[in-house]
Amino acid sequence: MSYQSSNPLVGEVEFALDGPWATYWIAFLRVVTGWWFFHAGITKVIESGFSYTYGTTYMQGMSETALGGIPVWMGHNLGWLIEPGVPLFETLIGLALIAGAFTRLAAFGGVIFMTLFWVGNAEFGHGLVNSDLMGLLLFMTVIVFAAGRHYGLDALIEKLDVVEQHPKLRYLLG
Repeated sequence: MSYQSSNPLVGEVEFALDGPWATYWIAFLRVVTGWWFFHAGITKVIESGFSYTYGTTYMQGMSETALGGIPVWMGHNLGWLIEPGVPLFETLIGLALIAGAFTRLAAFGGVIFMTLFWVGNAEFGHGLVNSDLMGLLLFMTVIVFAAGRHYGLDALIEKLDVVEQHPKLRYLLG
């Protein structure tokens, strides 16, 4: 079998962190993570509107978790925030990640959700690594690699005058 110069497998493929393959992967990871949260939120909105009562009911029964009585207290006293907040914020976090707009801010919201899910849901019967921890790691990866700058709207937003005049806003973007 002979290789010809028209064969794409002939040339070298570079997987450097600043190379095109890494850029594609980071953008793909951002969009898939966004879809995951968008889907979770929008299905709650479709099924329950902004009255997601399962969240508060679930929290009221979380007396045996690593968080102690905190989730139970939240379930009894913060229903006004949890019931509309869970579907709304999951949907908005997902949309922001899909679009790549205010990506770090949105991913930080995802980190908060996944940390609460991981610690609150964890019985740790199978060790510390579970799907909630993996979700937390996905959101952290999106933050660390400024995934919104890769084929996302953050690359355009960062060029706006307001961002150039207030460079600390870049911490919310990317």
